[in-house]
Amino acid sequence: QVQLVESGGGLVQAGGSLRLSCAASGFTSRNYHMGWFRQAPGKERELVAGISWGGAVTYYADSVKGRFTISRDNAKNTVYLQMNGLKPEDTAVYHCAAGRLDVQTPNYWGQGTQVTVSS
Repeated sequence: QVQLVESGGGLVQAGGSLRLSCAASGFTSRNYHMGWFRQAPGKERELVAGISWGGAVTYYADSVKGRFTISRDNAKNTVYLQMNGLKPEDTAVYHCAAGRLDVQTPNYWGQGTQVTVSS
């Protein structure tokens, strides 16, 4: 059974940090591009960060560049999102996703973890 399980979300004050983790199982995650999407109430889902299967290529949305860092440990089948300098507008449910061909069109999704940033 394919699973992507996110953890690490929570409530943090503006300027603070959180580290999200996504544990993959049930498929060969090292062969997939991975990404983190977020969706805030009333807003469309957006890709905030992506990483290629080998980790050599990364992508960041303009809104998070310089603050967020995506990484992966293929030996642990885990992807991380380090979030620093958090802002209230980063408040959203963050979903991990895996795409065989492209992280923009994922094959698998996690259930999500809530991140709330207070001002």
